[in-house]
Amino acid sequence: MNLPALLQRVDLTQVFVQKLQDPLFEQKKLQVDVLRLDGIHPLISGNKWFKLKYHLKQAMEQGKRGILSFGGAYSNHLLATASACSSAGMSFVAVVRGERPAVLSPTLLQIRQSGAQLRFVSRELYKNKMALQQSLQGEYEDYYWVNEGGQGEEGIRGASEILSLVDENNYTHILCAVGTGTMMAGLLRSASAGQCVIGIPVIKIEDSNDNDLYRFIKMSGRGNNFRLLYNYHGGGYARYNASLIDFMNDWWSRYKIPSDFVYTAKLFKATQELITTDYFDAGSKLLLIHSGGLQGNRSLEKNQLLF
Repeated sequence: MNLPALLQRVDLTQVFVQKLQDPLFEQKKLQVDVLRLDGIHPLISGNKWFKLKYHLKQAMEQGKRGILSFGGAYSNHLLATASACSSAGMSFVAVVRGERPAVLSPTLLQIRQSGAQLRFVSRELYKNKMALQQSLQGEYEDYYWVNEGGQGEEGIRGASEILSLVDENNYTHILCAVGTGTMMAGLLRSASAGQCVIGIPVIKIEDSNDNDLYRFIKMSGRGNNFRLLYNYHGGGYARYNASLIDFMNDWWSRYKIPSDFVYTAKLFKATQELITTDYFDAGSKLLLIHSGGLQGNRSLEKNQLLF
């Protein structure tokens, strides 16, 4: 299957803008909308397609045997890449952070069922990307390598197309959850003049004035009208507490929008807190990006979530 054929399986007609009605937003004189990217494909969900498609194109044009990429046991990115490679008739090697567990996570089982190879590496080696690459290079020379989250120029280029799905001039602020920064850099490239892109990092960053994420977005996004708000990570990457789970259930009850505790729930919760504390001027128009991907929720106990 070539890229145009794969594209037919990604249904962009399922993208829509959901307008949120809430007394708080009315009181603060704010418009709050959510760009729903989560329904475009069961597995290549949300922003994953945008961050992957030009990597896939490059791999096909270069005649690579397959793709190799990296992530954790509940990685939305790995599952999306596995699905895309399977549909495209390409091999996929998922390099998984951590030793092989006695019982595979539901996400890893699904990746393996797609025909992908699971390659587990120690957390220590995984952190040292140069050593990790050297350890794998000889075995996978004929594979196209994709960084975590699709990070890289191809991923940013794809993410820059997300705002083409809406009339972006309707908004003063674009808000998104931030992991690798790939989507935010793409949004920043395509944002209109005078439009502020706000990122909610889901990883704990000690130095908010000097860090790799800020430098990456500033250099790759090619724009200065952005802010990273570092206080909404909830304890760090993939950390959560009862308060966040309660918020996710409340958000679902009010708006019927599913979220995950790793990314989107932290974005939505941060936005609500910012609105409550008058961060935005009256008359501001906010667009929140629902980046899809609910794999992290599969690690929760049954019945913790209402959806």
